[in-house]
Amino acid sequence: MTRCNSLFPAGVAVTLLFALALQGQTNRGTPAVSVRDFGAVGDGKSDDSGAFQRAIDSGCGDILVPRGRYRFDKTVVAELDRVGPLSIAGAGTATIIMAVPGPALKLVGTHGGTASPTTVKDNVRLNQRMPIISGLEIVGAAPEACGIEATGTMKATFSKLLIRKALHGIHLTKRNRNVIISDCHIYENRGIGVYLDHVDLHQINVGNSHISYNDGGGVVQRGGAVRNLQIGNCDIESNMGQEAPPTGNVLIDATGGSIGEIAVTGCTIQHNHGAPDSANIRIIGESQPRPSYAQGELRGGNVTITGNILSDVQTNIHLHKVRGVTVVGNTLWKGYTNDILVEGSSSIVVGQNVLERNPRYHYGDGATAKRGVIFRDCDNVNLTGLHIASVQGQEAGLLLERCRRFNISGCTILDCDNCGILMDDVEDTVIS
Repeated sequence: MTRCNSLFPAGVAVTLLFALALQGQTNRGTPAVSVRDFGAVGDGKSDDSGAFQRAIDSGCGDILVPRGRYRFDKTVVAELDRVGPLSIAGAGTATIIMAVPGPALKLVGTHGGTASPTTVKDNVRLNQRMPIISGLEIVGAAPEACGIEATGTMKATFSKLLIRKALHGIHLTKRNRNVIISDCHIYENRGIGVYLDHVDLHQINVGNSHISYNDGGGVVQRGGAVRNLQIGNCDIESNMGQEAPPTGNVLIDATGGSIGEIAVTGCTIQHNHGAPDSANIRIIGESQPRPSYAQGELRGGNVTITGNILSDVQTNIHLHKVRGVTVVGNTLWKGYTNDILVEGSSSIVVGQNVLERNPRYHYGDGATAKRGVIFRDCDNVNLTGLHIASVQGQEAGLLLERCRRFNISGCTILDCDNCGILMDDVEDTVIS
């Protein structure tokens, strides 16, 4: 028999447990329940999806998931307006095995407003706010099995999760507001780690997480209307399969939708240069037209990229048809094709960044990385304090093609095997 040793005398432990249970009843009206109270077995073989569904449908709200391996043969759905405020929580010792296609857990809300309190209906405020999923491992055991999907939610919070061997990790669809993803490991999935899938979403924080080895990309937005995306203090690595379509560790693609107000700060973002057209940060900003006040401007933006470590991909930072971007305080190396590639963009500020070639990283084919900074078809750009060293196999350390209205000052460009700065068809530009 396995024993769990306690630091408390028996009488104290009983008193403490009673106090905690009483606190649960006093604060919430209903004590927390375990999925085992609803018939979950946790042996990794029995289908426990029904037990989880019954626990959620009970309306208890506080659903505890003790140690065990819980097999799901169907998606467990939380209809938030019906079941009320919800927390599904483990202590890191429970595993959900998703054995069929679809998400293991799906949160469904009805929020149709914005983040403004005046648009939050009473039923959302009372029944649906801040659904929490935490402290669980979710493992995909079918090719199309996913981790978690959320749609129509307000303040959904995901923390202390390990999601692996699924298709997508956390999948946000249709419409959500004020999402928090923190302290998670989203690892070794066949698709995308955090997927903003044609979603109308304002206010999302992705922080303090490891998002790695997901073949379809790390944090990926495709289409939709996304604002206020903050990615911070994360390790985001090798989120591109060797045979997958081109993607990125961070990929923001506004095609068919719109983007704006994005910050990528304080992250280590790197690998894998062997994947086709791989990028650490790739932003495709061309968006759907807006009303006449936009004066025909299609490029989204207002992006900050700062304080990151970026290496070992084909292109470290790729900006395509973006307007309003600040890139400052980053360290970049081993961009095998480019360190920075900017195309068709405007109002770009690239400040003090280090673009280095350290021979300590010349293991394997590391010495063959070309690197360099390229601007094509851009205007209204300020380059200040860049340190560019040892660009090889490029026409120049800094290349400008078909550009205008650049201000280049205080840059250090050293030891490139061709020229330092090359300008072709460039107008109204100052170098000092």
